[in-house]
Amino acid sequence: MSKDNAKKPAKKKKQKQQQPEANPATLLQSPPLPPIEGPGRAMVIMAHPDDADFLCAGTVAKWCAEGWEVVYVVVTSGDKGTHDPAMHPEKLAAIREEEQREACRVLGVKECIFLGYPDGFTSESAELRGQIVRLLRLYRPDVVITWDAFRGTFNHRDHRNVGQATMDAIYPIVRDRLFYQQHEHEGLESHQVNEVLLAGAENPDYTVDITDYWEKKIAAILCHTSQLGGRTREDFLRDRAEREKREPGKPIEERFRRWSIRRPPRMPQQAQAGAEPRQKPQRAAG
Repeated sequence: MSKDNAKKPAKKKKQKQQQPEANPATLLQSPPLPPIEGPGRAMVIMAHPDDADFLCAGTVAKWCAEGWEVVYVVVTSGDKGTHDPAMHPEKLAAIREEEQREACRVLGVKECIFLGYPDGFTSESAELRGQIVRLLRLYRPDVVITWDAFRGTFNHRDHRNVGQATMDAIYPIVRDRLFYQQHEHEGLESHQVNEVLLAGAENPDYTVDITDYWEKKIAAILCHTSQLGGRTREDFLRDRAEREKREPGKPIEERFRRWSIRRPPRMPQQAQAGAEPRQKPQRAAG
């Protein structure tokens, strides 16, 4: 056999190292959001008097102590929330509105606005959305706290509808000037809310340590005498003492689901052209 016909040993192919496949979920993960810090402007939009104080009064007290400007918007006056056979809706609404005003004074809330809807009859309507959009454009909050409309467990219809109307008002309506364009005739410009905290959420992902403001929260709750069934400050103190025995040193927290809108706001054409902005309207007293 000739040398030419002799079989040459086969060359070994170099095997390429396999790169691990990228996990799409990892690629889509955003870095953790920084905590919400101020001072800034906040609006708390709730269905009934006392909702805010049970859900987020500790957060509100903390913000007010830090110099935030906080406004409450209460969609109904809670005129059905009683078992007293001698009570009637008009009287109960007046009582509950005053209880909420007193709680706001305790916390340092700047203003409390009642929209006057009947308890239990709110709907996710264009009228309600428009009222919320107008208030957002007037007070221009950085952060809004409202009910989580999408939790899967039982949810009061007013909580659900107020949460839905507020979220729709925030995105995209309040940002885009052609929604409720009549507001421009009042001198109200479009506005972008950057942060939303959804209270009563089934899967919260944002917490606020209110340990130092717990007593202020309880003082606000105690203003709602018509809703407490005779509970007193001592009852709340006893509950806290029992909790401390079970979980010593554990911070007291309020929990929310955070919705962060991280995009540049749309600038009005006037601002882009360097024109003088319109004068802001005077805020009516609530």
